[in-house]
Amino acid sequence: MLQYSDIENAYDDPERVGRLAGTIESLRDDRTVVVGTGDDTAPGVLALRTDGRQSLDFFRAVEPDVETFGNHDFDFDTDQLRGIIADSPQTWLSANVYGTDGGRFADVDPTAVVERGGERIGLVGVTDPETPDISVGANELTVTDPVDEVREALPALRERTDYVVVLAHLRDSTERTIAEFDGVDAVLGGHVHSERHDRVEDTLLLRPGANGRVVWEVELGERATATRHAVADGPRDETVASALRDRMEATGLTEVVGRVEDPIVREAERHYGGECRLANLVTDAYRWATGADVGFTQTGGLRDGPALSGEVTVADLVGVSPFDGELHTVSLTGERVRELVAESYAPDDPEGRTWRGHFAGLEIVHDPEDGRIREVRHDGDSLDPEAELSVATNAYVVEYAVETLTTDDVVESFGVQYDAIVEYVREDGLDAKIEGRLREA
Repeated sequence: MLQYSDIENAYDDPERVGRLAGTIESLRDDRTVVVGTGDDTAPGVLALRTDGRQSLDFFRAVEPDVETFGNHDFDFDTDQLRGIIADSPQTWLSANVYGTDGGRFADVDPTAVVERGGERIGLVGVTDPETPDISVGANELTVTDPVDEVREALPALRERTDYVVVLAHLRDSTERTIAEFDGVDAVLGGHVHSERHDRVEDTLLLRPGANGRVVWEVELGERATATRHAVADGPRDETVASALRDRMEATGLTEVVGRVEDPIVREAERHYGGECRLANLVTDAYRWATGADVGFTQTGGLRDGPALSGEVTVADLVGVSPFDGELHTVSLTGERVRELVAESYAPDDPEGRTWRGHFAGLEIVHDPEDGRIREVRHDGDSLDPEAELSVATNAYVVEYAVETLTTDDVVESFGVQYDAIVEYVREDGLDAKIEGRLREA
């Protein structure tokens, strides 16, 4: 088996997706099953421009056997995803995503059996049950417990196959629970952006990580084994790379709008760890575009990727936060702004995601020893709890990401949020700095 997953923003790098396709093609033979484990249509800049259909350039070249859904595959409306399912060559599986009619979404099957080399491989696909809460296009769908669905599917699959493999777009702990079931040979995962090569007794757990950098080769047998292949070392499928380059050119994404001498790093560890230049860029842009007192973004909306360095294009900037929600201003009292700050600070997070939000226009003093916010200042002055402040943020934050805000707080809208980032850099340049916005007591 060959596994890819979470291609996401890699489509904005035609060279890399060309090598991803070429790597798979170079490893494949008539005994191979090629599978994807979700988030292979979105998010990304090209995905925004094409509603995820740029993925068809890859799918048609590689001709995967089976794919399951990731949460970001629902970033656009469900009709768009149905169109991709209809136009792509692979079989889509999902045991736990249900449509509004009560049947499985897009009438996909929960399981499949593929025969290779005289042996039968049973496959079942499952998706993170939080998907309706975190993906706008999935909010009317029902996603059931993946553990229950796999447990129900296993007996019939074991009866008629030699091996059972779970395609899992899930969190770590849920993958591990499924791997503990008798009769599961491998759990091929996605969703979490770090790589994984692990075992639960004899069951193999794998995850390639994000952005099309790794392909896992799995040899099924008495005890499944895996080999890691770095896409950067693989051959390039020029047909795929060229098709994606053409899409980039046609949509104006290659226009250079700024330049930065000191590269701006785009790494989740940096984003969650404290003040970072990328978050300052985004929140400054929100504030600039709206004239708000405060700019705010959720950390999860800042995407990992190559550092912003040298000439910076429209695609580079849209890729920082490649989601097409509106930019809003909300009206909050100083007391509620402080509540938003407190909600954004999680010093005891087990995964080290200390700062879940970032601000422009505020200086925040926090105490990592007791986990408290000591002081919040606005433009140099202590925050008045009764003052009314305007806060600029994106629609996803208002509708889904934080409890402090609701849609009733929205005062005005200013177009698509990533356009504000592009225009800010076009007009004001790219000079994001560390300014002491988040300081320890």
